[in-house]
Amino acid sequence: MTTTTRASAPSDNHNLYSVFRQAFADRLDHTFLRMPTGQALTYGDIDARSAQFAGALRHRGAQPGDRVVVQVEKSTDGVALYLACLRMGVVFVTLNTAYTPEEVSFFLGDARPEIFVCQPQHFEVFSSIVTELEGDNPLRLLTLGVSGDGSLAELADTAGDGFESFTGIVESAPTDIAAMLYTSGTTGRSKGAMLTHAGLAATAHGLHQAWGWQRDDVLLHVLPIFHVHGLFVALHPAMLGGSVVLFHPKFELESTIDALPDATVLMAVPTIYNRLLRAERFTPDQCTNMRLFTSGSAPLPADKHDEFTLKSGHVLLNRYGMTEAGIITSSPLAGDRPAGTVGFPMPGVDLRVVDDAGVPSAADTPGSVQIRGTTLFAGYWQLPEKTASEHTADGWFITGDIGRLDNDGRLTLDGRAGDMIISGGFNVYPREVELCINEADGVFESAVVGLPHDDLGEAVTAFVVLDGPESANAASIEKAISDRVARFKQPKTYLFIDELPRNAMSKVQKVALRADHADLYRSEG
Repeated sequence: MTTTTRASAPSDNHNLYSVFRQAFADRLDHTFLRMPTGQALTYGDIDARSAQFAGALRHRGAQPGDRVVVQVEKSTDGVALYLACLRMGVVFVTLNTAYTPEEVSFFLGDARPEIFVCQPQHFEVFSSIVTELEGDNPLRLLTLGVSGDGSLAELADTAGDGFESFTGIVESAPTDIAAMLYTSGTTGRSKGAMLTHAGLAATAHGLHQAWGWQRDDVLLHVLPIFHVHGLFVALHPAMLGGSVVLFHPKFELESTIDALPDATVLMAVPTIYNRLLRAERFTPDQCTNMRLFTSGSAPLPADKHDEFTLKSGHVLLNRYGMTEAGIITSSPLAGDRPAGTVGFPMPGVDLRVVDDAGVPSAADTPGSVQIRGTTLFAGYWQLPEKTASEHTADGWFITGDIGRLDNDGRLTLDGRAGDMIISGGFNVYPREVELCINEADGVFESAVVGLPHDDLGEAVTAFVVLDGPESANAASIEKAISDRVARFKQPKTYLFIDELPRNAMSKVQKVALRADHADLYRSEG
């Protein structure tokens, strides 16, 4: 099959791949992805490979507007597949590689894709699932491995023998859906957030501007590419800059430290920074060439923020984002970056903090964080009522986060609205208590939740990870925070655990903590 579709003029086509292609058009012979092995792909290589994948997907029946669900390990072909979906106008739906077959079955049934791409070793287990889901609409199962293997890769390699590479770029409207990412599901059923070409482009341009992206920047990429942080936040600005990406299969402490002298930018989650802080080799000398360290996907304790400055010689740039809106706020590239804050609204983002009545909260007063703007998602897939319920009557998206703005408009987050504890009739914001506990001697990190209690309704309960055996205890932590938070906010119980449960995006699974310890106070009167 030979395609006659051609790229539209830049001013007419809002396809996200068209945006990237224009940005790196003069860099086709420059390195884009460089692996630790030394193997590298140029921008021209990735453009050609994405065209091969696009041709293969079309050959197997995918058309603009169809969904293609992908659950594969991180690889250069994985990046090319994403770009192929963009350029041919299909909706890219990427899944966490840790999801079980049962979980994947739900996503396939919900997304109703034309094609599902999995890892070669999982072909057999998914074959039966796909057969059960097919019904009247055929669902094609293809595979893609990390070494250029799998049925999709083999099919793409044959482009020109029976079908052609798709070298064009489908014309897309600003509101057309480019990707659909399922929310992490920490508070209930996962929902498919539909992300538009224009929204993703706005976030990419905003990050490129706000973080001062330069042509000679080198991004050290150690994140997965199945979520917003690793795929959109990291790769999109690099492509707009035509920059080099040191593309590591995953985060490994020693190889990451080894690569720092060759990089200028690292984007990571708090778990990664915590591990770097524990490494003796992580020193200012190792970070001399670095321009920017950014942290996101989960809160970074203030003491770790300060410790990072001492260990690296750099001040971390915190930012705040979510699947439905990309990056919402960022600490400034130039200017103060106070520990515990997440900065100012990004270009194209309006933000407000309001009380329960929808009235703007006074400075430094916690309230509901709400946003609107060009980066916002188009809604939840097949859930119009849920989409409507997440918006106010005047059109603001309710993030579900509790935060406060200072007099300068800088945002500090206090936690999720669903995490708020009502103990004895008083509201307790867990983040406030966690920050105090985390600053106590001998504490590595903590999570505070409310557990059912017959008398109090909910009892404030702290799960604590220590720096080392016997480095602290309940009494020492109680003493450290006693003068810092009101008595009703102080934990009734401290439970010491080896590590906090987290999902793939490094977010603490408080739902799991509450479920596993729901009976803790049941015997109390």
